Amino acid sequence: MQQNWFKSWFDSPYYHILYNHRNYTEAEYFITNLFDHLELSVQSKVLDLACGKGRHALQIHNLGNDVVGVDLSPQSVEAANLKAEPGLVFQTGDMRNLPFNAEFDLVVNLFTSFGYFQQEGENAKVIESIARALKNDGILILDYLNVKKVIQDLPLASVVQREEIEFKVHKDVTNGFIVKTIEFVDDGEAYEYKEHVKLLTLQDFEKIFKNSGLHIQSIFGDYDLNPFDEEKSDRLIFKVQKGS
Repeated sequence: MQQNWFKSWFDSPYYHILYNHRNYTEAEYFITNLFDHLELSVQSKVLDLACGKGRHALQIHNLGNDVVGVDLSPQSVEAANLKAEPGLVFQTGDMRNLPFNAEFDLVVNLFTSFGYFQQEGENAKVIESIARALKNDGILILDYLNVKKVIQDLPLASVVQREEIEFKVHKDVTNGFIVKTIEFVDDGEAYEYKEHVKLLTLQDFEKIFKNSGLHIQSIFGDYDLNPFDEEKSDRLIFKVQKGS
């Protein structure tokens, strides 16, 4: 497994081309559902962790909250900062070592922006870092894939056309990770990137949360916030609280 694969891939312009179908309408729909459920106080302080170019952070801010977006990719943060205004700021940072202490009412980590690290302890560091950033009784929303449902359909190959580029995408399971191999040619040059997402189950998350003093309140299986079903749900979305 390529160490720190995400540093080069997430900062590549091709990453944003491949995933440009993730639009603001989709973000607005999920965020609206989520915040209707959460019923947070007005002007809550929210951390959007792995914020990308800020599509979710913007929607959260538009609902009346102060938002800090953090992402590892300088390119993404630069693009997100075009949307910055009072109460909406973006900065680069590593999710394993956040520079915050009991500052946030809510942390969101959305669209499978977790499970990237080869060593299990590194993923646990992310949750520990989030726990430190949360105020007591603060909430974490962590949105992951349902690995049991995903691996039923693997291996899987597809071709995705974006702009003038044809992306050949192959998904399989290797050494405890869902590995997505992305191959394409642009301007006569061949490229290959790999995404690695750890096969983390509900039980794995329960252990990680418990060790960081976080307690599961609800588990959802989709962006409509229906209850999680391990056999049928596409997503594994946690609502977790710090403290008792």
